[in-house]
Amino acid sequence: MIRKLLITIEETHREAGETISPPTRKAAAIAVIHNPCAARHVADLSELIAIGEMLGGLLGARAVAALGITPGQVQSYGKAAIVGEDGELEHAAAILHPRLGAPLRRAVEKGAALIPSAKKRGTMGTAIDVPLGHKDAAYVSSHFDAMEIHVPDAPRRDEIVVAVVVTDSGRPLPRIGGLSDAEAEGRDGLR
Repeated sequence: MIRKLLITIEETHREAGETISPPTRKAAAIAVIHNPCAARHVADLSELIAIGEMLGGLLGARAVAALGITPGQVQSYGKAAIVGEDGELEHAAAILHPRLGAPLRRAVEKGAALIPSAKKRGTMGTAIDVPLGHKDAAYVSSHFDAMEIHVPDAPRRDEIVVAVVVTDSGRPLPRIGGLSDAEAEGRDGLR
């Protein structure tokens, strides 16, 4: 089912002429998988839902490991999928929404806030911005961000690219207000 796994790490060391210390870091764990529902209408998408559950844990753990941090040190997260031409957006939704979240939350220790997501249809090399938000509190505005990912040879017509992104920080030089990471309580997913 998995054709390819990729890890991408982005570190920002300078922003607007200022040194970022420590640098802000994001890690994307990406899977390119065969779409078992491609090129036909399938009423029951439980196979894709199960794939999403498996990928939530796998990709979450790989992204955390790529940053070399403990799960509790993850500050924000997001998820996205690009379905190939013979698939439907509902195929991406089946992977991302019903069951991917619980294993991803275990991989990042907690995760009280909603996991931001994006989905689209595309061809090989299509890029997508994986939206990011603080993992425990939606009102931590310094963590509203995104990471662009793409795989040069995916998705093929019968594939889906699935990505999970985690960070160890917010945006570089945040200054628009909102809660700080230290103020996040993580009880209701908002504050």
